[in-house]
Amino acid sequence: MARIHLEGKVCLVSGASRGIGEAIALAFAEAGAKLIVSSRKQAGVDQVAAKIRDAGGEALALVAHVGEPADCQALVSRGIEAYGGIDVLVNCAGTNPFFGPMLSIDPGAYQKTFDVNLRGAFELSRTVAAHLIERGAPGSIIQIASVAGLRASPLQGVYGMTKAAMIAMTQSLAMELGSSKIRVNAISPGLIDTRLAAAIVQSDSLREVVTGRAALGRVGLPEEVASAALFLASDAASYVTGHNLVVDGGLTIS
Repeated sequence: MARIHLEGKVCLVSGASRGIGEAIALAFAEAGAKLIVSSRKQAGVDQVAAKIRDAGGEALALVAHVGEPADCQALVSRGIEAYGGIDVLVNCAGTNPFFGPMLSIDPGAYQKTFDVNLRGAFELSRTVAAHLIERGAPGSIIQIASVAGLRASPLQGVYGMTKAAMIAMTQSLAMELGSSKIRVNAISPGLIDTRLAAAIVQSDSLREVVTGRAALGRVGLPEEVASAALFLASDAASYVTGHNLVVDGGLTIS
């Protein structure tokens, strides 16, 4: 049986400066991978890279705005130049600039949500997949989606739209890239204690509504999502593709 490790792998994690992205980067480094950690702000990814190096790992911190295709291409190119290749991509960069009735969202917030959450994930997936195909190498692409993409999500409707599209993209890419031995999967977290979910986590009433519906009755931790990502990135998941792994404490079964 395959052991869960990433020794000899190079992993690119977008949105890695905090929250789920940071937890994934740290878990992958602990499992033996070399990391390319990226975010919009240098200071944040520098801190994550420093944590990895302090623990004996290897990491490269790069700034990129994934909503810009040119930034996505440059990010991948710089990672390949530094490490010789990329084996695993985790699209964790995400934003939710509007919390309220979806018909009230302004055009700027709407476009930003789609550019970062969906276009960025697509462009990075396309660029890394092309690199893997050119190398003739197997690989793993992981999209960090959300349970908001699985069912109605009041006050987060546009965010949920992007995550539903991300799940659909995952399934289509899995079919198209399977013959190249590239696995593509998604993870849909529930309510996780991150800055992105602060509007819910820090509100007693909203938090209790959500956790009250979850089988485990609590808020999840970024490290719990990272464990799922580690499995999907590793050879232990060698026969898993096109799957959306729900990590929500039983929220969506209620």
